[in-house]
Parts: sequence; C-alpha cells; structure tokens
Amino acid sequence: MDSLFDIDAPKKATNLSVNSDLLSKSRALDINLSATLEQALKTKLAQANAEKWSNENRKAIRAYNKFIEENGCFGEEYKEF
Repeated sequence: MDSLFDIDAPKKATNLSVNSDLLSKSRALDINLSATLEQALKTKLAQANAEKWSNENRKAIRAYNKFIEENGCFGEEYKEF
C-alpha cells in the first residue's frame, strides 16, 4: 500500500490560529502540539483518500456486488461456514 505522505520529508515551520483556551489547556497538559496536529492531519488525509477511492470505484463495486448476488461467490461450494 502506498504511504499517505513522505514520512522522511523535512519539517516545516508554520503559523496557525488556535482557540486560546484550547491552546493553554493543551500546553498545561504538556500535549505535543506538532505531533497532535500531524496525527490529526494523517487521520483526515486517510479519510479523504478512502472517500476518494470509494467514489472513484463506486461503479466497479456495484457491478461486483451485483455479479456476486446473481452468481454467488467464487468457491462458495467449498466454504464450510
């Protein structure tokens, strides 16, 4: 499976606007903001890629499901569950 992004790419400084109360409470708990943001972005990127893949393959998935409905699954006669 392809990686979502280049994990070896260099870090880049950026400016963000964050709710001040959220920021102060996160800092009080020693939450690593950079790591937290990277994890959140990675999750969002994975969700967006999955949705894009699903949309791009919607017709094929429907056709496959219809085929299985009409013809059964390959090797179905051998399954024991």
